[in-house]
Amino acid sequence: MPPPLPTISLSFSSSSIFLQPLQPRRRLSTSPSTLVKKSAVRSELATLPVLSFSGERVGEAFFDLKAAPLDTARAVVHRGLITDQQNARRGTASTLTRGEVRGGGKKPYPQKKTGRARRGSQRTPLRPGGGVVFGPKPRDWSIKINRKEKRLALSTAIASAAAADALVVEDFGDQFRGGPKTRDFVAAMRRWGLDPKKKSMFLMMEVPDNVRLSCRNIGTLKMLTPRTLNLFDVLNSEKLVFTKDSLDYLNAMYGDRGSSEEDDDEEEQVFVAVGGVQTFGTLNRVPYRACGRCNRMVPV
Repeated sequence: MPPPLPTISLSFSSSSIFLQPLQPRRRLSTSPSTLVKKSAVRSELATLPVLSFSGERVGEAFFDLKAAPLDTARAVVHRGLITDQQNARRGTASTLTRGEVRGGGKKPYPQKKTGRARRGSQRTPLRPGGGVVFGPKPRDWSIKINRKEKRLALSTAIASAAAADALVVEDFGDQFRGGPKTRDFVAAMRRWGLDPKKKSMFLMMEVPDNVRLSCRNIGTLKMLTPRTLNLFDVLNSEKLVFTKDSLDYLNAMYGDRGSSEEDDDEEEQVFVAVGGVQTFGTLNRVPYRACGRCNRMVPV
């Protein structure tokens, strides 16, 4: 019996999407089934406590977001994260080769009768001030990702992290009308059960100036709005804090109660050949048919 695998420590929060065991891929069934229908997304429902500014529990809020299936959630979130990081690269790093460095046109010394190794230029990569071998050049690092896939990756990460490490607070912008005070904000975090030394993310619809000034000196805190919400900060935070308005925004934008057209687009319908008869179907609105030789689904 092989020894058990060691536990891997992640730099991001130990979200359930990264702890799910990888499942083997399933091949397309060639049994006499006339229709195999599989939903591409699932609904992640959670109940979060609502806390007041004083730390008292005043109610509950429901969190209902779309999430990728368990066997593909890890890959979807990873692709969304890599896409954001690569698209953030400017790609302006540049070096000079030996042909681009200024100087080096004259042979430094004769080819023979010196006892030294032959050399034709002072700008050789072997000498200081010379060119760079295989150095970086300006390039475009951006990669493409589908809009629905990017939204699904973000909603999957939020839903998985919010299931255990999230809470909802009432709007506390009026509490800092007198002026910014970092000490008061840290005290409020402690009342909400948050450790100022651990990474946390706040999502608000609008961040008042006094609130922004009160928390900008806390290095472990990220104050985001729907415009600045990103996948990296969600995964890099140990605690997620939402306001009621931001929670309603997430349920409306990434919730399972979307339009019926989007649900139809995200459903897969596959028809297989039965008794040698080729039946047609659609896979994400792409026409497919069953191959006559191997009964595998191929695009039309």
